[in-house]
Amino acid sequence: MNVGFIGLGLMGRPMALHLARAGHALHLWARRQASFEPFADVDATLHASPAEVAKQADIVFTMVADAPDVEQICFGPGGLAEGARAGLIVADMSTIAPAAARDIGARLAQRGIGFLDAPVSGGEKGAIEATLTIMVGGNDEPFARIRPLFEVMGKSVTHIGASGAGQVAKACNQILTGVTVAAVAEALNFARKSGVDAAKVREALLGGSAYSRILEFHGSRMLAGNFAPGFKAWMHQKDLRIVMEEAHRLGLALPNSAATAQLLNAMVGSGMGEEDSVAVYKLLERLSG
Repeated sequence: MNVGFIGLGLMGRPMALHLARAGHALHLWARRQASFEPFADVDATLHASPAEVAKQADIVFTMVADAPDVEQICFGPGGLAEGARAGLIVADMSTIAPAAARDIGARLAQRGIGFLDAPVSGGEKGAIEATLTIMVGGNDEPFARIRPLFEVMGKSVTHIGASGAGQVAKACNQILTGVTVAAVAEALNFARKSGVDAAKVREALLGGSAYSRILEFHGSRMLAGNFAPGFKAWMHQKDLRIVMEEAHRLGLALPNSAATAQLLNAMVGSGMGEEDSVAVYKLLERLSG
């Protein structure tokens, strides 16, 4: 299959490489020439614009930072809509607001282009190991066509519902992961400030009802001071901004999400935006003296 991929960053690069290694011909576009270097040894063609990608591809995946980037790729000068052939499907795997996904999908539909919102969870590690969790919104027919490609990139693929539903699921994921990361950081910092071995506290908690994958994997990173980005704090900040904007629109109280969003704001504001979001532990250490 001819597959387009736009957004070759920490996540998109390994995702696209999995598709190439599964035997699909890649059609790529990126703003930076360096993004193409990992694709020198696979069946990949570099194009001058998203429109040129759309002329060659049956399906185009996008994996970019936020809704304005997706809109520019789809509708800007030289965008996908300019070059799209009949039957093209665009699957956006970025994390954007549900309302933005629904709007982009409706505008593409007016041009005869199918659309799925398919955000992912699993971070850079999941992208490299092809173990991502993929949450999909959109119609049944395009989902059925693309599902085998999703399964190349992830271990869990769930069709949540209509357009925008994938982004709602991702927002729920970011609530749970963000709040839990903050809670684990608070607990380990509390242990440390109490003069107790935080590593042994973590070991004990892993054996009881407080167990979580975040305590197991990210708790270890916190104690080791390993804040190299798998998921950058500024990205988690953006995702929680989406959550809080949706909560405001819906009239929902999300007090734990709001507190976590403020911690992420503080991380970015204090120069920690490029570190992993688990560096909230370091922020709490600073606040605790």
